[in-house]
Amino acid sequence: MLKTVAAALVLLAAALPARAEEIGSVSTVFKMVGPDDKIVVEAFDDPKVDGVTCYLSRAKRGGIKGGLGLAEDTSDAAIACRQVGPIHIKGSLSDGEVVFKKDTSLLFKTMQVVRFLDKKRDVLVYLVYSDKVIEGSPKNSVSAVAIQKNWAPSP
Repeated sequence: MLKTVAAALVLLAAALPARAEEIGSVSTVFKMVGPDDKIVVEAFDDPKVDGVTCYLSRAKRGGIKGGLGLAEDTSDAAIACRQVGPIHIKGSLSDGEVVFKKDTSLLFKTMQVVRFLDKKRDVLVYLVYSDKVIEGSPKNSVSAVAIQKNWAPSP
């Protein structure tokens, strides 16, 4: 019974969107009070595909509201995904599956990355976009990673 519960928790953790690690940031607007507006660069590994890391840059509002987590971040983002090791797909992949999700306002707005599999070309496609309960944004960015069968790191 305990092994069954442990296995279920491992599967559940693999199905959850990834957590990002902040790589760095740059200030874009000076704020007299509170943190500056900035662009944050984060990295996350695809939770279902070993060997793929995505780098996401996104706008983050500062000021008093931003410092308190009350400001709504803009929908500006860019993504670049790369093969960083041998690719191993864990289980089956669903088109449009959320691999990363971040709240960008106190309520109702998120930035997310979804994955698609282009079976014809053997490529993983990652799309970042922002959505809101009532109105999303057409701003988006896409990145693709070819599934290399005989991968070796570049010198």
